[in-house]
Amino acid sequence: MKAMTLKSFGGPDSFALSDVPKPVPHAGQVLVQVHATSINPLDYQVRRGDYRDLVQLPAITGHDVSGVVEAVGPGVTAFSPGDEVWYTPQIFDGPGSYAEYHVAAEGVVGKKPPSLSHLEAASLTLVGGTVWEALVVRAALRVGESILVHGGAGGVGHVAIQIAKAMGARVFTTVREANFEFAHSLGADVVIDYQREDYVDAVMRETAGRGVDVVFDTIGGNTLSRSPDALAQLGRVVTIVDIAQPQNVVQAWGKNASYHFVFTRQNRGKLDELSALIERGQLRPHVGAVYSLADIPLAHARLETPNNGVRGKIAIAVGPSAHLASAGF
Repeated sequence: MKAMTLKSFGGPDSFALSDVPKPVPHAGQVLVQVHATSINPLDYQVRRGDYRDLVQLPAITGHDVSGVVEAVGPGVTAFSPGDEVWYTPQIFDGPGSYAEYHVAAEGVVGKKPPSLSHLEAASLTLVGGTVWEALVVRAALRVGESILVHGGAGGVGHVAIQIAKAMGARVFTTVREANFEFAHSLGADVVIDYQREDYVDAVMRETAGRGVDVVFDTIGGNTLSRSPDALAQLGRVVTIVDIAQPQNVVQAWGKNASYHFVFTRQNRGKLDELSALIERGQLRPHVGAVYSLADIPLAHARLETPNNGVRGKIAIAVGPSAHLASAGF
């Protein structure tokens, strides 16, 4: 089978399209023909060597799968050949999704929502599970509360806006002016142009000085360190990025804030919850660009480019039913 293999840590040119053996499912595993995958910040962090102690080269990376079950191993009862499935491969535990076939443990695999294409489904597994873990499990966002989602037009942010609205929250988000309409279409109540206005000032103005109950940080840097300034008393900060920069703990202490650092865990339960939102029309991933398996290096380069013009996710068409959405991508 064809696979995009990471030969060394470094830039996008560290990948090579290779012929590798097709995997075989063992007990409790399913063999999936991959129809689509997608690109995440985690993918280029792995590629450049941020987790080099956890990745043995050469490696097949990638963290999203949408496809069709081709075979099942002994003991598998939830799936049969021909089932359409979606999932996030177990992170740092075996080959990833940049390949024509993938083997996964039955417990992390879910039935693909029928209303989603493979490209859409593959754009949601990792980011959807991450947002669910962040907002539902960790922040425990409640009906009537308010949340500030940093980076609302991005792969994680655009999903976070929709899930927060489905949970009954008032949603603030930061985007560039060009993405105002997109953010509003997702359900954002207050859209802040972070290039023209300080988001802390905007939040305090819109909340009459109270602040928001939850801040969800997808950006990092001083965005996280300034989060307590926009937070209400007993507020919660949830971040999915590194915390290398010194943090504003004195201000957080004064707000009686709690902090949650999220690295998503894989299981079918979260996928089933996301499927319910999708079938109720409350969640839809946005595919902003599509590349082929052979063009994964180009997709990585684009995702790493600031202001790259992509709203939502960059998807990768792998199998026969996932086609390039536009010749312009």
